[in-house]
Amino acid sequence: MHEKTIAQLSAGLAAGEFSSEELTRALLERVERFNPQLNAFITITAESALAQARTADERRRAGAAGLLTGIPIAHKDIFCTDGVRTSCGSRMLDRFIAPYNATVVEKLNAVGAVMLGKTNMDEFAMGSSNETSFYGPVRNPWDLDAVPGGSSGGSAAAVAARLTPGATGTDTGGSIRQPAALCGVTGIKPTYGRVSRWGMIAYASSLDQGGPLARTAEDCALLLGAMAGFDLRDSTSVDRPVPDYVALLDQPLTGLKIGLPKEYFGEGLDGVVAQVVEAALAEYRTLGAEIVEISLPNSQLAIPAYYVVAPAECSSNLARFDGVRYGHRCENPKNLLDLYTRSRAEGFGAEVQRRILVGTFALSAGYYDAYYLKAQQIRRLISDDFRQAFEQVDVIAGPTSPTVAFNLGEKVDDPITMYLSDIYTIAVNLAGLPGLSLPAGFVGQRPVGLQLIGNYFAEDRLLNVAHRYQQITDWHTHAPAAFA
Repeated sequence: MHEKTIAQLSAGLAAGEFSSEELTRALLERVERFNPQLNAFITITAESALAQARTADERRRAGAAGLLTGIPIAHKDIFCTDGVRTSCGSRMLDRFIAPYNATVVEKLNAVGAVMLGKTNMDEFAMGSSNETSFYGPVRNPWDLDAVPGGSSGGSAAAVAARLTPGATGTDTGGSIRQPAALCGVTGIKPTYGRVSRWGMIAYASSLDQGGPLARTAEDCALLLGAMAGFDLRDSTSVDRPVPDYVALLDQPLTGLKIGLPKEYFGEGLDGVVAQVVEAALAEYRTLGAEIVEISLPNSQLAIPAYYVVAPAECSSNLARFDGVRYGHRCENPKNLLDLYTRSRAEGFGAEVQRRILVGTFALSAGYYDAYYLKAQQIRRLISDDFRQAFEQVDVIAGPTSPTVAFNLGEKVDDPITMYLSDIYTIAVNLAGLPGLSLPAGFVGQRPVGLQLIGNYFAEDRLLNVAHRYQQITDWHTHAPAAFA
């Protein structure tokens, strides 16, 4: 059963080939067997998962089942889950038990999905390799010496290793798409505001967006359809109808114009990765698409702008973790200042502390105009580049990551090189656009992802374009040999 996609599992449940309880038990056994190697899960909720599965089976017998009823999934440990630890991969929240469900969790519970557990992640979603987690690094199922990408590396690794058919993630600068690429799965970051951020612990509020990871675009369409929608509790949520993403998957691509930014194929891109991406684009030509060269002239400014905006917002959002109300509290503080200082120094890891310091500096009175305001101006220029590009093309394509997965420890002491891992994904978040990564091939045994970028609220088109590619290729069906 673990070899089946969400769509196949849904059909199997509907046909009575197996029950949700049987499916959930089988996947929990795989999690217990393989998680010690991968470290993909922080918390495993076996007892409640089986209870949810039995409830799903009752719903099905009563004729009240939907497409996701009884389907096991996992949640990134950044989404609050009522009565279950929500750690954000940090010592700061190691003992925090959320008193409510995030909207995303609520919505998936409402359609009958089963939560297997909470997946590992870079601390407070800050990282590109899943090496900053308080609980240790996640390992890539394709090569246990390699990183899975971050910050949603636990979710991507769990899907790739067939421990779960789907998982939630969040994407602030590529944190769904980059690990999806490095682990050989499909992941979509929706338009900013499409999925509610209520109950999703904030890193950078103007950039964070939740989305699904799964093996196929069809599975992502199923999950996104359940996750998306307006939420009164989230002031950034957009009141806009949610399309039937699954119904739109099979549209033909004849006449589709795919833009290829020349800036994405220059210095810094591994030549073998470029060849894989070009081969994928050739497949799109056979489907009737036209490839058009475009320019995103301000794309080289995305990383410096992001690493001012995101740390500034992180500095503000993480100020609440002070040892007073909840979270880690130091032992025997001498006074209030000692409580604040030691609680934060002990509770936050090195990368989180680095970004808080950068952000606080950028927001300080003497430097706000020079850094934060300037970064926001660059952000507008980047958005304008995309707006002009979408006047010429329907979708933009390119590599998701400049390289395949790198080895554990390879970049951990060089933050600048690590930041460059997200060079092709960050601009999408700055502009608030939807982006998707899908498997496009391999370099050796390590996967390569193709990134598709759409216009605002064009998730249906991205999923359609990805699905049509997956109908004529089999990269998304490959499984790591050790976990097949």
